[in-house]
Amino acid sequence: MWVEKDNKLYNQYEFKNFVEAFAFMTKVALIAESLNHHPLWTNVWNKVEIWLSTHDAGNIVTDKDRQLARRIDALF
Repeated sequence: MWVEKDNKLYNQYEFKNFVEAFAFMTKVALIAESLNHHPLWTNVWNKVEIWLSTHDAGNIVTDKDRQLARRIDALF
């Protein structure tokens, strides 16, 4: 569930293992590249954390972030 805090959308995803987490990140990367909108994220073993904001709009949450968040959720 995405939470808006400090001008960012945030979500955490948990998987069975590192391979599943990395596969998810690969799919997200392809979507992000197609939208030319790239997340700030971390991965530690089976967890992926993602923060979204639009840098060229002053680091705030915009429709670009919400669109990417919906597409990411569709993968999970």
